[in-house]
Amino acid sequence: MALFRIVRDAPLSPAEAWRRLTDWPAHAARVPLTRATAVTPGPVRAGSRFTMRTGIGPAGFDDPMEVVRCEPPGPDGTAGGAGAGMGVCRLEKRGRVITGWAEIEVRETAPGSVRVTWTEELRVRGLPRVCDAVLACAGRWVFGRALSGLMGDN
Repeated sequence: MALFRIVRDAPLSPAEAWRRLTDWPAHAARVPLTRATAVTPGPVRAGSRFTMRTGIGPAGFDDPMEVVRCEPPGPDGTAGGAGAGMGVCRLEKRGRVITGWAEIEVRETAPGSVRVTWTEELRVRGLPRVCDAVLACAGRWVFGRALSGLMGDN
């Protein structure tokens, strides 16, 4: 599996960063040829599900995911389920094409500032392990751009 990590700092409160990071349709809008479908209504919580559909028309694939851990930061950013000024969301990828997991962590670094860490382990069925380094590089680029956009960098 290809493992990669992306870290971004942003001038946001933990609650605002969390809101942006768990807005699945906004994620899809930042990744070319992708849209979010079948999003569980309501606030993100353990058990929430959504699917990212990548492709054009019938040529594409679904990437279904489930939130298996959801510990948002507190509304004031000072206390959350994961600890003071911190939030963690872990997704399991359960598709026929893409499997693995992603974990998004929001940590307050100073009042009005956060550090977001996105760690992902990704496997594309049928792709040999020799391609893992290229897949990790592509993942860092694609998801790094999406993360920067969500945090307001571009």
